[in-house]
Amino acid sequence: MSNFKIKKLTLTQQEYKKFTKVLVPNRPILLNSVRAFIAGGIICSIGQGLQWMFVKYFGFTEITAGNPTVAVLIMISVLLTGLGVYDHIAQWAGAGTAVPVTGFANSVASAAIEHRTEGYVLGVGGNMFKLAGSVIVYGVVSAFFVVLIKITIQALGGI
Repeated sequence: MSNFKIKKLTLTQQEYKKFTKVLVPNRPILLNSVRAFIAGGIICSIGQGLQWMFVKYFGFTEITAGNPTVAVLIMISVLLTGLGVYDHIAQWAGAGTAVPVTGFANSVASAAIEHRTEGYVLGVGGNMFKLAGSVIVYGVVSAFFVVLIKITIQALGGI
């Protein structure tokens, strides 16, 4: 904080600050980091195993195996969210379950499950994209601009 934002605390506020420091537990940052690393690594290893399976048993190339791998990871994430298992894993692992594909699928599915009593259109459809909608919009807009840049460079005889 800058010196301008530091205000002088009254005696009561100072006592309260000391009191809360004693009661608030310390966060186990190292343990949380290790758990996130393990959980994220397991999720990514499952994805790599799925990709290997698609290449070896279904005749995909390494490039084309990415799409079914992502689809299966999304389905697993949504299924585990619906069964309530993903929340327990996320509570233990913290940020490790926020691996982009599974974390995104979990956020959409959990919002849909939470608002299902409000109906399919206004409840599920209207609320499941509140969090995910901004991600989708910015993803589509940035992809549009990347394609425009690529087409412009190719038209100018560039790369």
